[in-house]
Amino acid sequence: MSFSRRDFIRTGVGTACAVAAGEAQVMQDKQEAKPVEPGKTLPADRMPEIPADKMTDAQKKAAEEFAAGRVFGPFVPLLRSPEVMLHAKAMGDYLRLKSSLPAKVSEFAIMITARYWSQQYIWAAHFSIAFNAGLGSEMLATLAQGRNPKPTYESEQLCYDFCTELLNNKCVSDATYGWAVNKFGEQGVIDLVGVVGYYTFLAFVLNTARTALPKGTQPPLPLYPH
Repeated sequence: MSFSRRDFIRTGVGTACAVAAGEAQVMQDKQEAKPVEPGKTLPADRMPEIPADKMTDAQKKAAEEFAAGRVFGPFVPLLRSPEVMLHAKAMGDYLRLKSSLPAKVSEFAIMITARYWSQQYIWAAHFSIAFNAGLGSEMLATLAQGRNPKPTYESEQLCYDFCTELLNNKCVSDATYGWAVNKFGEQGVIDLVGVVGYYTFLAFVLNTARTALPKGTQPPLPLYPH
């Protein structure tokens, strides 16, 4: 059984690695996420869901426009600024559902970005989507550990090189840029930049708000070694 991002959000399903049980276990075993130390708790959510009777008129209107009133994940803190939330949703809808990139490439870019910012919620919400798009559990486990997954296919290697250069160097080399234009076209390059930028923005929102994972979900990303 597979779960969509919305299934994950609505049900708080197990760990975010809720896909075929065997593959999910491989992922969990390889990630070796560090448990919370005894006596310590995770930081409290700074911007939890706003009760309906506490919403401003603008927030109520935005919530009604957003997925029939179901505001979730990063859009919970974003609802504090309704216009930002709705414009962010519009950009996200394009990048997730209509971009010129293959789903496998797009999801790989999302996971690379989530790992870069150590964003547990994004990684959790997109793991099963990335897996179902064709990214193997071994590749995702390696990426979760902060290591180069050494993709087999050209499009995946290009995505990894492009995204890591952009995130680490704040720019992309001529060689990688030329390769990306030849492979994805100029629209594809902009869409790829858009994915990295959009999920960086969501990571900033989630990290600032300390948005909690669904109840019962363990943090899927291990801490980087120091």
